[in-house]
Amino acid sequence: MSDEKEIRNLVQNWMAATKAGDSATVLSLMTDDVVFLVPGQEPFGKSVFEKASEAQAESSVEFNGHSEILEVKVLGDWAYMLTKIKVVATLPDKEKPMVRAGHTLTILRKESGVWKIARDANLLAPVNESGDGA
Repeated sequence: MSDEKEIRNLVQNWMAATKAGDSATVLSLMTDDVVFLVPGQEPFGKSVFEKASEAQAESSVEFNGHSEILEVKVLGDWAYMLTKIKVVATLPDKEKPMVRAGHTLTILRKESGVWKIARDANLLAPVNESGDGA
């Protein structure tokens, strides 16, 4: 299987595992030294991501999303991808779901022959009334 296809499969697996609440699978798709960049927060790593995932699972948040890969470039054991994502999160006690959309720039690293997310700059923003990102 080509590197690009493996990376595309990683994204599909991430989205499916997130929807299923399978945080162990999501965590397995990232390097131990992963760094996430999101608006309004300091950069954080795998342990913070894991704690947030556990808290979301305990609150029974239902996730649904779609990821469109716009570009993948493989450079040896490193790669980057640009994606457009829309995520819908529904809390059990809320009628109206939270919708966020935007782009991500992700750096991947091949470890022992397996592609994993090493860095992720997530630029998702709340969706405004017209359905576009804010």
